[in-house]
Order: sequence, then C-alpha cells, then structure tokens
Amino acid sequence: MEGSSLCLCEMIRFFYSLIIPGLAGCGILTVLLILSFLVLRLWIRKRKSELTPAGKDGARPLVVAFFHPYCNAGGGGERVLWCALRALQNRYKEITYVVYTGDKEVTGEQILNGALRRFNIKLPGPVKFIFLQKRRLVEASLYPHFTLLGQSFGSLLLGWEALLKCVPDVYIDSMGYAFTLPLFKYLGGCHVGCYVHYPTISTDMLSVVRDRNTRFNNATFISQNPILSNAKLVYYHIFAFMYGLVGSCSATIMVNSTWTQNHILALWKSADHTSIVYPPCDIKTFLDIKLDSTSKKEHSIVSVGQFRPEKDHALQIRAFHKLLERKSPEQKARLKLILIGGCRNTKDEQRVVELKDLCERMGVEGNVEFKVNIAFEDLKKHLSAATIGLHTMWNEHFGIGVVECMAAGTITLAHNSGGPKLDIIIQQDGGITGFLADTEDSFADAMDKILSLPDEERLQIRQNARQSVNRFSDQEFEVTFLAAVEPLIKKT
Repeated sequence: MEGSSLCLCEMIRFFYSLIIPGLAGCGILTVLLILSFLVLRLWIRKRKSELTPAGKDGARPLVVAFFHPYCNAGGGGERVLWCALRALQNRYKEITYVVYTGDKEVTGEQILNGALRRFNIKLPGPVKFIFLQKRRLVEASLYPHFTLLGQSFGSLLLGWEALLKCVPDVYIDSMGYAFTLPLFKYLGGCHVGCYVHYPTISTDMLSVVRDRNTRFNNATFISQNPILSNAKLVYYHIFAFMYGLVGSCSATIMVNSTWTQNHILALWKSADHTSIVYPPCDIKTFLDIKLDSTSKKEHSIVSVGQFRPEKDHALQIRAFHKLLERKSPEQKARLKLILIGGCRNTKDEQRVVELKDLCERMGVEGNVEFKVNIAFEDLKKHLSAATIGLHTMWNEHFGIGVVECMAAGTITLAHNSGGPKLDIIIQQDGGITGFLADTEDSFADAMDKILSLPDEERLQIRQNARQSVNRFSDQEFEVTFLAAVEPLIKKT
C-alpha cells in the first residue's frame, strides 16, 4: 500500500511539474500569435496605402472588390456579378471597382465583351481585374477525398493571394467562398459581405448522410457502410461548425432564395443581417414570345439545364418512359422530350452518352432529342414551341431555368423542393403558375395531367406564370441588392 501511495504521489508531482511550464508555454505562444497577427495586419494596411495611393485632391478612392474566380463563365452566378456591378456603378460613380478572377487566359476587355455577348450587360464604368494565379486550388478535381475541406482551404490560399494584390475597403464574396470572409475582415480590415447562391454544406446534406441515402454526393459504398457513414457524418458536422463560424463574419449576407436562407440561418445564425435578393433573370428576352392558344397536334416537353449529375436527367427520361407507357402508338408519336443543356467538360459529355444509352434501354430513343450547347435563339425556338418545361433537380437552390421556362410561356413542372417550391411556382393572385412533383410516377402523372388540360386552362396557367416572374427582373434585383449593400459602403 505504501509503495502504491508513493507511486501515486510521484505521478501527481510529475504532472504538477508540467502544468506551470505548459501554461507558460501556452501563454507565450498566444502572445506570439497575437503579435504576429497585429504585425501582419499593420503590414497589410501599409500595403493598402501603397497599392491605392491618394489622388491629386489628397483623398484615397474607395475600393469595392468582388471575389469571383470564374467571372468569365456564362452561368447565373456571373449574371448576378455583372448586374451587381452595373447597379453599383450607376449609384456610386466615384468608387473604384475590382474583380478578383482566375481567368488569366483572357484579358479584362475580353471578359467584359463576354458579359455583353452572353447577358447583354454593358457596364457604365471601368472595372479593374486582379488576375489570380492559384485558382486551381479551389477546383474539386484536386481533392478526390474531403473535397469540401480541401476546396475551402484552397479558397483561403487563393483569398490570401487576392488580398496581397489588392486590399479593398469593401469586400464581397459573390461565389460562395465563405472561408475568405474572416481573412479580409480581420487581416484586411475590410467591411465584408457575401452573396450566397448555394451553401457549401446544408442541413439537407447532413440528413442524406445520417439517413444513409445514396446521392450523387454520397456514394453507395459510403451509404451502405455504417462505419463510413458515421465517420462522414462527424466530418460534416465539424465542417458545418467551421462554415458557420466563418460565414458569421459577414456584415451583410445576401441569399438567392428562401431555401438557401433557411440553411444559412441554421448554420450562420445571423438573421439580423441576412436578406433574400433574388437573382436577376433575363425574363424580358422570353416575354416577347407570343402565347399561342391554338390546339397542338404535337407536344414537346423541354428540359433546360447543364448536363450535371445533380440535374437528374435520368429521372426525366424514366418519368417520360412511364408517360409513354400510358399512351397509344399514335399518341406516342406526337410526344417528344427535348433535353437542352451545356457540357462543361468531358465528364458532362460522357454523361450525355450514358443518358442516350438509358433512352435506348428503355426504348424511348425515338422520342428523345439531345440539344447540347445550342445557340440562344435555338433555345428560344424550342421553348416557344414547348408545352411543358421540365426541371427535376432535387433541392435546386433557386432555379433560373424554371423562371425562364415560365417567362417563355411553357407550363412548368419542377421538383417539389428548394427554390421552385418555396419561391417560384407559387400562386399568383390565387391562380396556378405551374406544377410540382418528386418521383417518377408523380412526374409522369403531372405531365399527363398537363397534356389533358383544355387549351383555355393551359393558357390561363401560362399567363399566371408570366405575371409572377416579374419578381425576378433585373430592376427588382438592383433595388434589393443596393438596399443590402448600402450599409457596407456607408460604414467606410
């Protein structure tokens, strides 16, 4: 007993002897970290004055910067960027505007010409482009495993490169790289805001892993293995916590839909400075399509969306197959499914090949057409002739394609989730604006119902839909965007 007691005392004395040096070491390390942070911040502020010197009047121009590494792409996120810049330049002409981009293979002039060609948007003032060399750090292909964490860490490094090249007064992340927000706020001393198109992680993603459902972002070998599923769930929860911390650094948070807002509020917990700013949709281009009320002998069902896995084109083909099974040979000959979309890379092109194989296996290849990377005028022609506009993505964050189909005058059928359910296909003055479904059978039922409606009733739904999409015009976007961003500029 005495020996064991002496042993216990020795252990206590040993651990006690470690406490004082340990605490001292932690204290010294903390002081060093704080001093390093302060020195680094002072150096960045000095660099800021060097990069943007005062003008002839002694005043330094206010700099507003957008972080948009893929600004030369032609998607809805880029349309938000150019409309946002146009709105700010019209309101605040004296401000210097900067865009951080990784599109180093083109010039600034080519980027602006691309915005004019793709979106018919011409900026009223100049923009300075800061070309980043390390954009590859945010590409998913670089991180086959732990992709979310890898891309987020990569965005931090890319943000550091951006900060070293230009230190703005107001920083707006317009692509969803939330991990750059504390970098610009605390080291750059900027007023920071963000426009969130899609949360990097959502409570729905946590539910998919927890319930062990197979999705495009939850592979079968993980969903069927309880150990891997639990490990991934822990990883997701840790990442969600980190995502909430960095996101809450933003003084102004703009989200593109009610669905996105619900997830951001759950994770970032910043309700007092979060607002919905619907993305600007080019509805004017489609509203000039004449609504024809005459009966059609043939009906086309048109899907518009990039050939990405989350768009779930396979669901469209399977639902269309079920619809054809209900029809006579004569009726089948008058029905056509047209899949219109863009291919970004060889993976998307391979996906089109696989979808064509699916059509052959189901025996519907004669009734399905693929239109890849077609011209905009051809898109308008297909939409003007279509009876139904089809969209099957689960939890689409907003759904610009859904809005465009409604503006074009198709009767729109979308997935009963996300933006289409909460924001877009809602009643207009008590009238129906479209239809929602969520399974092969329910999509087939809805298509069958739409095709069987009297011409007058179909026309009324199309008119209701057109009236409802005015909420998503460029003008409405500019008003809500400026209202959200104005506090950032007033603080400087």
